[in-house]
Amino acid sequence: MSSPRPRHIKLGAILAGVGSDQTSWLDPELNGDASIDIDWYIDNARLAEAARFDLVFIVDSPFITPDTAPHFLNRLEPLTLLSAVAVATSRIGLVGTLTTSYWEPYNVARQFASLDAISHGRAGWNVVTTGLEGASRNYGREEHIDHAVRYRRAREFVEVVQGLWDSYEDDAFPRDRERRVFLDKSRQHALNHKGEFFSVAGPLALSRSKQGQPVIFQAGVSDEGRDLAARIADGTYAGVDDFDDARAYYADVKARAAALGCDPDQIHLLPGLTPIIADTDEEARALAGAQRGRLDEGKLLVQLGRAFGYHDFRQYPLDEPFPDVSNLSLNSYKGAAERIIRTARAEGLTLRQAAWRFGRPRDDFVGSPETIADSIERWFTGRAADGFIYRISRPGEFALFRERVVPILQARGLFRTEYEHDTLRGHLGLPVPENRWTRERRLAAIAAE
Repeated sequence: MSSPRPRHIKLGAILAGVGSDQTSWLDPELNGDASIDIDWYIDNARLAEAARFDLVFIVDSPFITPDTAPHFLNRLEPLTLLSAVAVATSRIGLVGTLTTSYWEPYNVARQFASLDAISHGRAGWNVVTTGLEGASRNYGREEHIDHAVRYRRAREFVEVVQGLWDSYEDDAFPRDRERRVFLDKSRQHALNHKGEFFSVAGPLALSRSKQGQPVIFQAGVSDEGRDLAARIADGTYAGVDDFDDARAYYADVKARAAALGCDPDQIHLLPGLTPIIADTDEEARALAGAQRGRLDEGKLLVQLGRAFGYHDFRQYPLDEPFPDVSNLSLNSYKGAAERIIRTARAEGLTLRQAAWRFGRPRDDFVGSPETIADSIERWFTGRAADGFIYRISRPGEFALFRERVVPILQARGLFRTEYEHDTLRGHLGLPVPENRWTRERRLAAIAAE
């Protein structure tokens, strides 16, 4: 009996342009227009590929306010961006965010299948339901779709998209010039889906890539979000507070996947990573303190309010207990909002303390390269994470991580030194899904024997 394949850390990189925090854009080494500069994205994707990262990740949101973080105020659309990155790279996975709340399954299926074809099997879709209530008014709706309905819709949306991705079996195109046969019509399949939210006939006019279907990611932390992740996701990117919170989230999502009959080892949990690195732990702590000193408390309050649909927390006294916001609908980022309320009550936080508690970087990843590698290894071996998504904006910080932390992880046998595959599924150790119509015919043939 063969022994199980050893786990290895998975590393992704969010290409965050001028930054989703308050101060990244002030870095003199960073182009002020990085978020709309395709060369910046290509250069950083190539750097991540040279460091053997599994994937790059483009986050997105269809709503902004004047107080939104710099990167989100002026940025490129994910699929257009990743298509350009695809032809400038050869191995690294390409994951983009698109919402299920304000798009249609056929469009999304076609876009991601196209990215998968352009990249030769490196595409991934970050499935989101859109937390910000203001997005509804950008799509002709007066009210945001209810949280529970958004997740039911998302589940059906993904089912339809994956069905469309299987429109052609892998041998559908013989392209036989001698017999003048381009398509084997018995290998093309209409979906004919009729459900609660969607009616989609199909087929999709695009064949499958070498990885079969794009990889699915999801980022929910609410109960509905965790259920959706367990059902549909190959990977998750969800916010966690600390090591213990991450371990609890990890165990919960894996258990939900197992209960649904899915292999829990084939869903990769990848929390965000924004380390502060210096030659020594003391220098790193000093840098962290200096960064906190430059934070604007008013902007921290705006960021705190984002989870509550940009509720304005600046109207409350800073040094009184965290305000009672039970009157709010929590129809935005429900899981994040519930976590803030729960933590503030449990720890007796004032509003000021809550703003700093949820606005500052995690202390787990502040230190020398060796200390950062130790923390990453602790989270990985302690089953708090299968890997991490590093947020790229400041050039110097990314260089330190690539050049000083990654080699330590490689020396410890925790991270690859060379790519073994050229698809995103291959990097993540995921099987190529069998086409559903091929599987149906194969099982029918077995039953008939």
